[in-house]
Amino acid sequence: MKVHWLQHLPFEGLGTMGEYFKQKNIPSTSTHFYLNQSLPDIDSFDWLIIMGGAMSANDDAKYPWLTDEKKFIKKAIDDGKVVIGVCLGAQLIAASLGAKVYRNKYKEIGWFDLMPVKEAQNTILANCFSEKINAFHWHGDTFDLPKGAVHLASSEATKNQGYIIDNRVIGFQFHLETTYHYAKALFDNFPNEIVKEKYIQNAEKVFSDLGKFERINNAMARILDTIIKANG
Repeated sequence: MKVHWLQHLPFEGLGTMGEYFKQKNIPSTSTHFYLNQSLPDIDSFDWLIIMGGAMSANDDAKYPWLTDEKKFIKKAIDDGKVVIGVCLGAQLIAASLGAKVYRNKYKEIGWFDLMPVKEAQNTILANCFSEKINAFHWHGDTFDLPKGAVHLASSEATKNQGYIIDNRVIGFQFHLETTYHYAKALFDNFPNEIVKEKYIQNAEKVFSDLGKFERINNAMARILDTIIKANG
């Protein structure tokens, strides 16, 4: 098993997933679009992970590599690979499959509960989404569910928080991989995002209980364990 991940900003990498793959001795490689790196051969990996970013999935004119990236994601899906998208990554998977990505009614930044939906119980992630999860969020866009997708979770601010297709193509609008250092980098790099709105929390609120990061990271590990067991 080999993992390749796509990274859009220098401070939005794999997070705790990187440590997970190291502990499991699973080799991983990466493409960093902000460094103008090229995409790999599609046959060089088994899993593709697409991380977050400040850009929109619709910003092809500003970031021309987005067009190639979405084609690459679609090719990986068509080739039967495990494909996981986080935040922007979930939006890019949705867009690559023809679903609409657009501005959400609310920006969602901070700790907000994910509520499981009954459809999730028919998927390999049933046990991972059987009860609410207090997850970390940082997003302004949302997406329609791609064709054939099973809805996984919702939050008060965002209906479509996650989906799964064929038990191997997975989109998470939320972040379970985020560590304290990754979250702090978001606050340091995007201070203007922190305004007084219903679903935006300030740094004091977000960092008031650092144990939350360990809890979501453990949840991410359980999800990865489940996906590996089902797909290899």
